[in-house]
Amino acid sequence: MRDFVTGLRLFGRGWGIVLRSPRLLVLGAVPALLTSVLMLGAWVALAVWIGDLAAWLTPFADGWGDTARLAARIVAGIAVLGGAVAVGVVAFSALTLAVGEPFYERIAEIVEDGLGGVPNAVETGWLRGLARGLREAVVLVFVSALCAVPLFLAGFIPVLGQTVVPVVGACVGAWMLVLELVGVAFERRGLGLAERRRALRGRRALVLGMGVPTYLLSIVPFAAVVVMPAAVVGATLLGRELLGRPTGVRGA
Repeated sequence: MRDFVTGLRLFGRGWGIVLRSPRLLVLGAVPALLTSVLMLGAWVALAVWIGDLAAWLTPFADGWGDTARLAARIVAGIAVLGGAVAVGVVAFSALTLAVGEPFYERIAEIVEDGLGGVPNAVETGWLRGLARGLREAVVLVFVSALCAVPLFLAGFIPVLGQTVVPVVGACVGAWMLVLELVGVAFERRGLGLAERRRALRGRRALVLGMGVPTYLLSIVPFAAVVVMPAAVVGATLLGRELLGRPTGVRGA
């Protein structure tokens, strides 16, 4: 519980830093705004086709009565939306971080310089950072999609599918989101995806404390434009905490 609370404090600290610095807010909002427009188009397309998609996924219900068939397709639609949210939030953050690499590296540098800096920080060019970010984005989105499949199937379980499964889905989505967000802090130290996974596994409650509120806020349309800069700052602090560096947050 203590680690979870510390994660919440890091999340709050990220917001505090961004709201006191319009420069950081603008830096982080520009790439997030561009990606949000693309994601909005995807969400509109999903909303338009969700009925047909739910029907396609439940052919076994074609011969059922009207009420049972409708109920099955509503459950299928909810499950599809839940999976789309989980994958969409991770895809959004991954794409935004890849496109906005120079912006978010600058934000991380400003935050870390105020906490003592990063000795021998690794500098990567934009094209190299973009290529790395896109590779990692493909991996993380693929893993998120794989996780969404059993959650989709579990969504058909009465009661559990509408209560426990969404909570599990939010935790999985939060984990994948943080794994992507801390990449900026880890890459500045020459550490890759494997090192991030190991570091996060050692502090699961801390990761969820930071990740769950970030994930839930990222679901809100266009809120991610403001959430992303705060999330990058919070993830920079989280990266320092995972690596044993001071964060300026009590209890961390």
